[in-house]
Amino acid sequence: MVPNKTEVIVKPPYPGIFYFEHAFDPVEAVHWMDGFWTNSFYLVGAYLTFLVVGQKVMRSRARFQLTKPMILWNLGLALFSIFGAIRTVPELWFVLNRAENGFHYSVCHTSWAHNKAFQLWLFLFIMSKSVELGDTVFIVLRKQKLIFLHWYHHITVLVYCWYSYTELISTSRWFMATNFTIHAFMYSYYFLKAMRIWVPKQISVAITTAQIVQMVAGVVVNVHAMRAKRRGEICGVTEANISWSLIMYSTYFILFAKFFYDAYLAKPVKAEELKKS
Repeated sequence: MVPNKTEVIVKPPYPGIFYFEHAFDPVEAVHWMDGFWTNSFYLVGAYLTFLVVGQKVMRSRARFQLTKPMILWNLGLALFSIFGAIRTVPELWFVLNRAENGFHYSVCHTSWAHNKAFQLWLFLFIMSKSVELGDTVFIVLRKQKLIFLHWYHHITVLVYCWYSYTELISTSRWFMATNFTIHAFMYSYYFLKAMRIWVPKQISVAITTAQIVQMVAGVVVNVHAMRAKRRGEICGVTEANISWSLIMYSTYFILFAKFFYDAYLAKPVKAEELKKS
């Protein structure tokens, strides 16, 4: 009997599963996070306290260079994101190309629940959102400009991801694959900059553009899931989760679009104009 497309999809599209992926216990991980995810609020509180106190303390101090720590930090996150993309993007691509109505299937079905590799990287992805708070430590200690987009994005992603893991939402397939991919390029770019290697401006423009496209994709995925549920179709994500995610992605889109305009399109204000104002 030739298997239909749905039966094919539940089989991992990877050439093999690593031992550490096969040994992962997703049931135990979800159970642990179910009782632990609210600690994300304590992390956010500590994070915001560090922002306020850290910037206040650094006003009277010389900036830290932290060149070597930055190189190692960005290299580590780049490699993690690259490997994460390698282990998750093929699953999304496989579903889009092999399922009937591939996009809808990719948004509403959790066929990845049969895939140990995908489940491990989903857990690692969720946990990495706490690690990425360290990006802000470098900004504060090096006395760089800390914009609203940066810290707002970090705290909302952390809380949303930790909570969503307890529900194992079907839309995580899209959120994780796109985020891993863009972070692979972004942290590789930061690594090269930390190494004082010249990188064309077009690369940073392309990365910011990709981030904006990611936010548009997030909105599209959430709208599709919401419409599917309102038609009475089965979709593996709650309406409450969709609403919060839609708010997040919409605000991210606005903030990233504004950042793009300010960084690459707006004319720089000259010193003479600042004196007149």
